[in-house]
Amino acid sequence: MTILAKYEELTQIYDGENSQVYSARHKEDGQPVILKVLKTEYPTPDQLRRYRQEYHLTHQLQLPKVIKSYGLEEWQRTLVIIFEDFGGISLNQFLKQYPQGLPIDQFLILAFKLANALGQIHSQSIIHKDINPHNTVFNPETKILKLIDFGISTQLSRENPALQTPSALEGTLPYLSPEQTGRMNRALDYRTDFYSLGVTFYELLTGRLPFNSDDPMELVYCHIAKQPAPLIEAKNGQIPKMIGEIVNKLMAKNAEERYQSAWGLKADLEECWAQWERKSTISKFALGRLDIPDRFQIPQKLYGREREIKLLLSCFDRLTNADLDKDNHVAELILVAGYSGIGKSAVVRSL
Repeated sequence: MTILAKYEELTQIYDGENSQVYSARHKEDGQPVILKVLKTEYPTPDQLRRYRQEYHLTHQLQLPKVIKSYGLEEWQRTLVIIFEDFGGISLNQFLKQYPQGLPIDQFLILAFKLANALGQIHSQSIIHKDINPHNTVFNPETKILKLIDFGISTQLSRENPALQTPSALEGTLPYLSPEQTGRMNRALDYRTDFYSLGVTFYELLTGRLPFNSDDPMELVYCHIAKQPAPLIEAKNGQIPKMIGEIVNKLMAKNAEERYQSAWGLKADLEECWAQWERKSTISKFALGRLDIPDRFQIPQKLYGREREIKLLLSCFDRLTNADLDKDNHVAELILVAGYSGIGKSAVVRSL
């Protein structure tokens, strides 16, 4: 008996590049479920690894704001994950009802729920790495919101993303943090999720992305170097200035300038909600008053190696500007030496 034979009323609700998603009902007990099927006929070991990782993470977490997984089954040459079905739709689908963006009261409710969900997974040392409206499921009737798609999530406290072509980057390009592009000479930590959350907030408020392009390299450039159009201008002043400042803080190019904890973000959103509910406006207040990081983060700036970096760069410039047609042109090899832990790798990586 195949895994799909155990279910009835299969209805496809998503057909993506890598997976197909069905709503279904278990024949024996009538329980509604979601089936996520790896779409490739001959999946690679990496695709199978991601599916297994997604199942094990969601099964192990058991958090209120994370989708529950019931099982992982083999089917033909691929895998099927069985998830709970709580009657939700993706925030991307929900947003289609509001092409100009959500009303402020609805946005604040969803923003608080998203910040709470992020706080829950960060408290378990999980970096999601793909926060966006497609990977957030919301039930408009019960107001329950849960995060999904943990296929590229990690339990490492820090990663060094490799330099890759935009098409090979992990995550959804319009929502990637600058450091997740692999072009920022920075390690990636949990604060990458805050940038992606900021892009999500921008889209929820305006109905459009802060950076929109069909050219992947242009999107990478925008994330690294461009500032989005101010939110206060995006909807003719209908978005309170303080909400715009919260989104700007989330979308800061350097991780040190973003929120350092989901709890600090929640506190600012609570203040916005309290003021909006009381007087339908939000007065200026200091952001990040309760934003106390729950882990020690050393800034990723390199100190005290200006002379060494200047020497290495001068050698590089001399060789790249040399006349290749001359017979006396030679190649050079530079060795960086020093005691263990003195910072050789950090210097080389900074170049």
